[in-house]
Amino acid sequence: MTFDSLLHKIPEIKSVNLLGMEAQQLMVPAERRPYLLVEDFVDRNPRYSAVMMLLYPKGNDTSLLLIERSNGGGVHAGQVGFPGGKYEQEDQTLEVTALRETGEEVGIDAEEIEVLKAFTQVYIPPSNFIVQPYLGIMDSTPNLYLSEHEVASVIEMPLSTLLDDNIVKEVGLQTSYANYINVPAYVFNDFTIWGATAMMLSELKETLKEVFK
Repeated sequence: MTFDSLLHKIPEIKSVNLLGMEAQQLMVPAERRPYLLVEDFVDRNPRYSAVMMLLYPKGNDTSLLLIERSNGGGVHAGQVGFPGGKYEQEDQTLEVTALRETGEEVGIDAEEIEVLKAFTQVYIPPSNFIVQPYLGIMDSTPNLYLSEHEVASVIEMPLSTLLDDNIVKEVGLQTSYANYINVPAYVFNDFTIWGATAMMLSELKETLKEVFK
């Protein structure tokens, strides 16, 4: 997808109704579905975090930025996700959290990003986090400066690749709700993207399909 074609659709992206769980559940096995409704877990005193689904031009095309987290410990070490992290008291909003963490992890200033809209929250059982994703856009290719403690590498996924159903595979994994289970995942450049990140990607994908149909 060319970046120019995306830019022409920005007003529609801002106004389109999100598909929420309808889109998220396309990337979860049956065992995960009891955890889809975020409101069911508010009484567990979850922590909150926010991530940035960032789009920008790469040549004539549009890229989506993901990161491979470092193996420095923690529940999600070594996994692929979006730049982001936990809400801090000094953050006025979760949007501020997403922008701040993006700056800390990959070196992009908040002023360079236009936040288009908030997407549907996701509950993550292993860490008891509710994650708020935001869709953001930049008008130029970013210079990335990675936090060596948090980010092992970056993955720049062409938006046209996300929209290609051929990257969705069934993979066998150990998860928080089953010792070994086949789960739907996005497989791209030898990276396997599953779980909460795959759910967010699914909503982004289905939303863009609605806009560009």
